Amino acid sequence: MLLKPLYDITPFTALDYPDHLAAVFWFAKCNMRCVYCYNKDIVLGEGKITEADALEFLQSRTGLLEAVVLSGGEATLYDDLILFCKKIRQLGFKIKLDTNGLNPAMIQALVENGLVDYIALDYKAPKEKYYAITKNKHFDSFIQSLNFLIKKQFPFEVRTTVHSDLLRVEEINRIIKDLVKRGYRGTYYLQPFLFTEQTLGKVKKEKNLFDTSQLSADLPVVWR
Repeated sequence: MLLKPLYDITPFTALDYPDHLAAVFWFAKCNMRCVYCYNKDIVLGEGKITEADALEFLQSRTGLLEAVVLSGGEATLYDDLILFCKKIRQLGFKIKLDTNGLNPAMIQALVENGLVDYIALDYKAPKEKYYAITKNKHFDSFIQSLNFLIKKQFPFEVRTTVHSDLLRVEEINRIIKDLVKRGYRGTYYLQPFLFTEQTLGKVKKEKNLFDTSQLSADLPVVWR
């Protein structure tokens, strides 16, 4: 159990949970080391905020906010996440989870116990590029989460961060092909890489052009 699981709280957002006013709880630690990640302090840092402090904050926002976004870092690393979500539910808030999908057992438990309303699932890279991007070998765990959410017809979205030197159009199209094959019918969200000097992999600015006209039309694609 992490005594202080949260690194920070964003008290208000109208962007992170579609059609809802929400707060964002940023969980410390992650089981990936994505080379383009700019949340270095969150991924490598220690939690500063206790669960009790977070719940007290939410109580003060009752009637002002509709929802909480659990982000990070990686929220599913928190062993007491199920109990935490139950306490959030008791306060009357909806819950969105941002996750890399590497803890399918936790995701399944949250969904089947009605403790999450919406999930944003990060499809980091095709299998052959997965380790190079994330420094994590457990692609199959991610696929297990993806397959579960599709089969369950749970409200979720799939998204990918695009650095054009790391993921080419052909590789994004392979992701689209895989999603379609597995039965995903939602919108596929692409997020442009945000350059800072503080990325985990010291990634440089993009040099290659990402030609959006070459993207597959098999799924609706939206750039954020």
